[in-house]
Amino acid sequence: MVTAPNPNLSATKPAWSKLFEQPAQPFALTKLEVLTGSVPEKLRGTLFRNGPGRLTRGGAAMGHWFDGDGVILGIYFTETGVQAQYRYVETQYFQAESAADTLLYPNYGTVAPGKVWQRWGKSAKNSANTSVLPLGDRLLALWEGGKPHALNLETLETLGEDNLGLGKKDTFSAHHKIDPATGEIYNFGVIFGKDATFQVYKLDAQANLLKRAQFTVKGLPLTHDFVLAGDYLVFSICPVRLQVFPALFGLKSVSDCLQWQPELGTELVILNRHTLEIISRSTHDAWFQWHFTNGFVNDHGEIELEMVRFNDFASNQQFVEIPQGSIQTYAKGTLWHYRIAPKTANILESYPMGDRLSCEFPITLDSQTGQPWDKTFIGIHRQESDIGHEIINGIACLDQKSQEYTVADMGAGHYPSEPIPVQNPDNPHQIWVLTVVFNAPANRSELRIYDGDRLNDSPLCILQLPQIIPPSFHGKWQPKKN
Repeated sequence: MVTAPNPNLSATKPAWSKLFEQPAQPFALTKLEVLTGSVPEKLRGTLFRNGPGRLTRGGAAMGHWFDGDGVILGIYFTETGVQAQYRYVETQYFQAESAADTLLYPNYGTVAPGKVWQRWGKSAKNSANTSVLPLGDRLLALWEGGKPHALNLETLETLGEDNLGLGKKDTFSAHHKIDPATGEIYNFGVIFGKDATFQVYKLDAQANLLKRAQFTVKGLPLTHDFVLAGDYLVFSICPVRLQVFPALFGLKSVSDCLQWQPELGTELVILNRHTLEIISRSTHDAWFQWHFTNGFVNDHGEIELEMVRFNDFASNQQFVEIPQGSIQTYAKGTLWHYRIAPKTANILESYPMGDRLSCEFPITLDSQTGQPWDKTFIGIHRQESDIGHEIINGIACLDQKSQEYTVADMGAGHYPSEPIPVQNPDNPHQIWVLTVVFNAPANRSELRIYDGDRLNDSPLCILQLPQIIPPSFHGKWQPKKN
C-alpha cells in the first residue's frame, strides 16, 4: 500500500530509525578521511554496494523496504588513497516518478495510486536495488522481478536496461552464482502464470547466454536465492504462495497477497549445473529462507549447504516495519547446515550452527563458491532481545572447522551492512572484511576494515563517508586488474 510517511520520528525511536528519515543523498567522487588505523597496503580494487535509498516520493511512502529506489555506493581503493561516490540507478521508473514528484507504479509492497481500473495492467517498477554484478565493461544493478540495469563502472551513470539476450518476459534474479574456476555465471528468473515457471540460465564470464532450461512449481512461490554446489544447482521452494486475484487487480500489494502455507512443505529441486536438467525433487517439513551461504559436494558425493533458516515468513513483516522506524515483529534467523542426497533430494542430516545467534546476510569468499569453504561471515543481532526491535547490529565469523564464532561487537548504536570478505592477492589465506557501518552516536556512516582472522579485535581501519548511507542489501568486491 501507499502510506503517508511519519514526519516526526521521535526521540523514543531506535537509533537506526534516523537512516529512514530522509532519502539517501548522492555524492560525487570524494576522498575518504581515515579516522583510525590505516588501509592495508595490498587492498586494491572496488567495493560496490546496492540498496534502497529512497522510500518516499511527494508525501507518500512506499509500502515495503524492498520497494525503495536503488542507489549504488562505489568505494575505490587505489595507491593514492580511498575514494567513494554514491549515485541512484536512474531507471525509467525513477525518472518518471522524479519528474512527477509522486509514486506512479505498483511494486512488491506498494499498490499503484488511483482507482482500481487505473491500476489494471500497470507494469511494476523495477527498483534496481538488490545486488550488483561487476563485469569487464559495465556494472549490473540487479532486482528480483526484472532485468538488470547497466551502469558505467567508473562513473555509476545509468546506461539503461540490459536484457542479456533474454526473452521479453524473462527476469534475472539478484543472487547470481559465479564458478571461480570457469567464470561461468548461473542465475534464474521466474515467470508467473497459472503456476510458476523457473527459468535457469548459464552465462559466460561476460554474461553472454550459453544455455537455459526451465522447471515448473505449482502455485506462485517466493524464491530469492539458490545454491551452486559442485556439479549441482539447488533450489529450495518454501511454502509461500501468492493470492492471485487481489494482486492481479491491484486490490492489495504482492507482499500483502503472499501467504504462509506450511502444509505445502518446502520442496528441494536439484539440477545438473552443466545440462540444467532436473536430477531430483522432494518435499520436506516447512521452513523459509531468504539467503544461502554456499554449497559443495563432499567425498561421499553428497551435497552440503548452509542457509539462514526461519521458522515462518514473519521476516517479511519486519521488512515492512523497518522503513517505519520501529520493529514490532519477532523473526529470528538461524544458520543451518544441510546434507542432501543429490539423486533423491532427500535430507540426510540438518542442524543449526549455534542457536544463540540471530543472523542474516551469510557470505563467504567468491573464490570458494560451490566448493568447501573455510569461514562464514554474517550480520547478527548482538542480543536475543534485539531481534524484535533492532536491525542487524553486529557481524560475526563462523569457522567451519572449529565450529566456533568470533564476533565483532561494535557496541550499542552501530549498524553494519552485510560483511564482504576480500582476499589478499599476495596471500590468499589472509582475509579482510569490509562493512559499511552507521555509527549512530557519532551520527555518521563509516567503512570499517577488519582482519578476518581476528574479527573481535579493533578494526584495522575506519574511514568516514561523506553522507549517511541507509542500509544496503548486497555488495560485491572487484579486485584491481593486474
